[in-house]
Amino acid sequence: MNPVFRKVSVTQQALVLNQALTLCRATPSIQHPVWASVNERQYKTMPTHGIGRWKHLLPKEVPKKKKDTTQKKQIIAATDTAYGTLNVKVSGYDMTLVEHYSQYIHNLCNRLGIKVAECYALPTKTTEVMLMQEQGTKMYVDATLKTHERVVQLSSLNASLCPVFMDVLLNNQPEGVQLSVKEHTEADFQARFKGRPELEGLIAQMNQ
Repeated sequence: MNPVFRKVSVTQQALVLNQALTLCRATPSIQHPVWASVNERQYKTMPTHGIGRWKHLLPKEVPKKKKDTTQKKQIIAATDTAYGTLNVKVSGYDMTLVEHYSQYIHNLCNRLGIKVAECYALPTKTTEVMLMQEQGTKMYVDATLKTHERVVQLSSLNASLCPVFMDVLLNNQPEGVQLSVKEHTEADFQARFKGRPELEGLIAQMNQ
């Protein structure tokens, strides 16, 4: 081939390539997003609802149940072979000892097969220790004692198992913690609720 024709063909190819590059830079095609700018959205006509939503991927949460109000339960009467509803009451000034000892009683009942109806805490009682000055009649608060109480309520305790149960409780009773066992009454149920003197006074005025 003549070298003159070779030079012409090379120059023609170079011109074609330059034109193609300028066209690609000037008018980027939507079908090739590589040439598109970063800030430009290519799919303007397509809907975008639902993009970025992720809550539908999570499992559905079970609605929380509302706490039922404390209802009065039927008191089980005693029989010839078993006691009725008993309250094992633990009280003391150290809340940690009282709480741990009530947990110990509950675990012991589970091991011995004693049915536990419920466990609950009574309102904390506050006692102020007053001292009188050596010279004068004015008294001042020296200390404030808080009494914490827990109740483990048992139902249908076997009479033959009761002495063994009480013996184990007394042998493992910590210092500073008082233990008492008595039959459950309606007054014990009412003692669970904290008194509201202001509300009771308003109710008394309305009834007059």
